[in-house]
Order: sequence, then C-alpha cells, then structure tokens
Amino acid sequence: MSTSPPIRVLIADDHPLLRDGLSAMLAHCADMALVGEAGNGVEAVALHAEHRPDVTLMDLQMPVMGGLEAIAAIRASDPAARIVVLTTYKGDTQVLRALKAGAAGYLLKSTLRTELPDTIRKVHLGQDHIPPEIAAEMSAYFAADALTARETDVLRLVAEGNTNKRVAKELGIAEETVKAHMSGVLAKLGANDRTHAVTIALRRGIIDP
Repeated sequence: MSTSPPIRVLIADDHPLLRDGLSAMLAHCADMALVGEAGNGVEAVALHAEHRPDVTLMDLQMPVMGGLEAIAAIRASDPAARIVVLTTYKGDTQVLRALKAGAAGYLLKSTLRTELPDTIRKVHLGQDHIPPEIAAEMSAYFAADALTARETDVLRLVAEGNTNKRVAKELGIAEETVKAHMSGVLAKLGANDRTHAVTIALRRGIIDP
C-alpha cells in the first residue's frame, strides 16, 4: 500500500524557544516533516527558495525583514506557496495585510497547541484558514469606513504623544486640519477621545505598538 509523502514545513520566527516548540509539535505528527527554520524574513525567503516547502509558518514581527514583506517576496517567486501567519496579535488590519500579501492561513500563537496540525493539513489541501473570532472581528470592522492615509499619519503621531500643534508641524499642515482629521478618526473608529482612538487602532493593527 502506497503512502503519501509527509507535508514539508518551514518555520520562520525570531524566537528560538517558539521554533523549538513548533519543531517538537511537528515531530509528533507522522504526516509532517520540518525542512528548515528561519529567524528572520530574509532567511525565510532564502530557505523557501532552497526547500520549496509545502507549508510555511510565518511570524509577522521579525527583524531584518518582517513577515509581510517575506510573504510578498515568497509569493512573487512562487505564487503557489502556502503560508500560515503565526501571531499573538489578532488585529483585523494585520489580518487583511497578511491575506493581501498572499497568506492562506492565520493562527494565533495561543492556539498553536490545539489548532496547528489541522491548520497545516487544511492549508496544504488548498483551503484557507481564519479563526472564527478573527473573522468575526474583520466582518464588524470592515463594515465601517477605513481611515485615510493622512488620518492614519495623524493618529500615529498622536499615539506618540504629540500635541495637535506638533503633529501639524511634522506633517506640514494647519493645526485646524489636524483637528479635522482627528474628528474623522474618532467618528470612523467609534472612539470617545484621542486615547480611546489610539487604543482601538493598536488593537486593530492600524498603527504599530
């Protein structure tokens, strides 16, 4: 009786302990085989080109080159590449960016122990995987208006503790324009004030911590 070859998996994460844990989990799956480990996006792109794994597990936050850039680079050279994003962050904007870059799955690190093997199998078979709680957040948030690039710039500077006057100087716009942009941000995010807007934007991945 013939048996199918194991699913060849590449791990890309900058935390050695997590890579060790993932490797141990894969070792307990008879239908999977680890073909490489990368500590940053540049290594991930190189190892993917070398090994052409069936599924790549990709962290978003890595040094040298981040996960989003690595996904885009891998998919540019191999459009059929199947990539699962691993993250502690369930911001809906980050999910959208990852999916637009070409990711086929999105998995919270808190659920790896229970969901990793089945997610790898699903993605290998050509299916996409987005956890229900993240999909629900995406549906709710994307029903609302998205922030413009300028509104995002203003909010990012506000998050850094800048006053409206300082934001205006940084962006080369009038202080009244900054106030107008912030009014738009508060309305679109459903925020009560500037601090609340920053909190929502961080949670959703609109701005980085």
